[in-house]
Amino acid sequence: MRRYLGLSVVACLAYSLVAPLLSVAMTELPSTLAVFLSNAVMFVTVGLVIVYRGHPVRPYLRHPRTPYIVAMGVLLTVGLLTYYRALALGPVSIVVPIYGLFIVISSLVGIVAFDETVTGRKIAAIALSVLAIALMSV
Repeated sequence: MRRYLGLSVVACLAYSLVAPLLSVAMTELPSTLAVFLSNAVMFVTVGLVIVYRGHPVRPYLRHPRTPYIVAMGVLLTVGLLTYYRALALGPVSIVVPIYGLFIVISSLVGIVAFDETVTGRKIAAIALSVLAIALMSV
């Protein structure tokens, strides 16, 4: 199996537990505090991985692609703040599928912006994904 497939499965399984755990945690914690604490854990952990792997950070601060990372960080912040708040206010079974539409939107952006191959199967998968999310969110 290709390494990225195994990593994708691990990511999927790990991320699948995020929303249920957040839902439980935010019964007594504000959503913004949950964003802060969970991302503080992530920040420290990723920092330790960077140190362990010996990746220098400073040279990349002025890299031509760094503005993309900064823009992504802003979008990630908006996405996480609103996702956590939605989970604090609504049921996991509705919030997560709607949030999951990012997969469809990202796929469409990949097709349009990066000229990725469009096949009948991809179009059918995107359409069925939207249908599945619509059915799950009702």
